[in-house]
Amino acid sequence: MEYVTGVRTKETLEIKELLAEEMQGRTVKINGAVHAIRDMGNIAFVIVRKRDGLIQCVYEEKNSKFDLKDLREAFTVEVTGTLSKADKAPNGIEIRIREIKVLSVPAEALPLPISKWKLKTSLDAKLNYRPISLRNLRERAKFKLQEGIVRGFRDFLYQEGFTEIHTPKIGAKSAEGGANLFKLDYFHRPAILQQSPQFYKQMMVGVYDRVFETAPVFRAEKHNTRRHLNEYTSLDFEMGYIDGFEDIMAMETGFLQYTMKLLETDYAKELQILGITLPRTDVIPAVRFDEIKRLASEKYGRAMKNPFDLEPEEELSISRYAKEEWDADFVFVTHYPSKKRPFYAMDDPADPRFTLSFDLLFRGMEITTGGQRIHDYQKLLEKMEARDMTTEGMEQYLSAFKYGMPPHGGLGIGMERLTMKLVGEDNVRETTLFPRDLSRLEP
Repeated sequence: MEYVTGVRTKETLEIKELLAEEMQGRTVKINGAVHAIRDMGNIAFVIVRKRDGLIQCVYEEKNSKFDLKDLREAFTVEVTGTLSKADKAPNGIEIRIREIKVLSVPAEALPLPISKWKLKTSLDAKLNYRPISLRNLRERAKFKLQEGIVRGFRDFLYQEGFTEIHTPKIGAKSAEGGANLFKLDYFHRPAILQQSPQFYKQMMVGVYDRVFETAPVFRAEKHNTRRHLNEYTSLDFEMGYIDGFEDIMAMETGFLQYTMKLLETDYAKELQILGITLPRTDVIPAVRFDEIKRLASEKYGRAMKNPFDLEPEEELSISRYAKEEWDADFVFVTHYPSKKRPFYAMDDPADPRFTLSFDLLFRGMEITTGGQRIHDYQKLLEKMEARDMTTEGMEQYLSAFKYGMPPHGGLGIGMERLTMKLVGEDNVRETTLFPRDLSRLEP
């Protein structure tokens, strides 16, 4: 019998460990995948890809105990050699190879030139060979930044006293309503995939005051645009004891400020790889829905087609207006018409045609919807009755309000959209690991 006592210490080193000054001149061992081989004649550079970047390894026939012809791209290997400085190499270091142990050999040649700086291939090709295309440095960098966004969301909200929750994605009733639901048979009972954790996070405000979740949501919309997915990751929070929906916008602004600083410090390498300039978050303008529609329409000569919602072209023109007039990358659009908001959105007491809600636009696209919710049980019932809604299937949700709920509100952020606009892509599938849309269920 043996005991497992914890994480094992490995002989193989990571880039962070190799960068220590005292490692220079030592014999070191690393493992990784052969990213590229550059044969220069007398010597060759074997570039090894590791989880945190590239390591240049130098092959010299007289010193290296293997034949370079036996090595190919995508082999996984264990390299032993002497570490030295090399200003032109990735991370400023290289390993002069003494031995290479092959750990695995690919069955076929790579279908994509992943060692190229830019993966110049179609989006379909990238997605069809997703596990391979993601090995490209620039493709990997996008999703490391996405990690930073989610990490920033979690860390900031923990700091602000939020509790992380995990809510079910199969339910009997949807928070949003409408026809865009994925329906399924749940042991001979009708069920749906949730469009939002809205009902659950509101219920949990009555338990923890402040809650958040990062999880998938599902929309059965038959669209095929650059901005829509049928499954995406939503960053949701809900908070109680608010003075108004402005508290929600302030909390999101704090999250963005925290996250951009985190990306600047901990993800500088990825920002450099992608050539990203981080957006301004020190102040974010907030302007009423009807006012900003009028201002953008007048400035750019565009007629307002829909008085109750923003068209994609209007989101672009509003963001353009915010940048030109206020040097703002983000802009809150507040007081959306009640007609286009769910039943739980609180109407503006000063004008019930509008709600105490908002969208956040970022570089021409809506990435967040949020606002204050109705917390009074009778008012919720009245709003539902006014919309000819039934309470069937929502008894558990409504019971939370029947037994008392504080003033509260929250929001949902589209993680893939936020990443897309941050890295400057024009299709949300570029910043979705494995997209699900009208035509794609694999990989």
